[in-house]
Amino acid sequence: MTKLPVTVLAASVATALSLIGSVTTASAQDAAKEKCYGIALKGQNDCAAGPGTTCAGTAKIDYQKNAWKLVPAGTCMSMKTPDGTGSLTQGPAPV
Repeated sequence: MTKLPVTVLAASVATALSLIGSVTTASAQDAAKEKCYGIALKGQNDCAAGPGTTCAGTAKIDYQKNAWKLVPAGTCMSMKTPDGTGSLTQGPAPV
């Protein structure tokens, strides 16, 4: 049976811990964001916005009420547009 040198074992443990830390950081960053509807410019929404959009960049008009962008948590309702402020709830699709 071969014994692993202590430095190899320590390096393996350090690598595993750093990977766990990076996953936790990514989750925390995602949790610090919210979907904000009605603030995206034409073609600049984030993915799967709603009816009339299939994925990122498919909003047909500026400030489309059913298209969203991820923004820092707590900032959506203070974002001003020519049509009002951002919304945490999806609005109607454009006609």
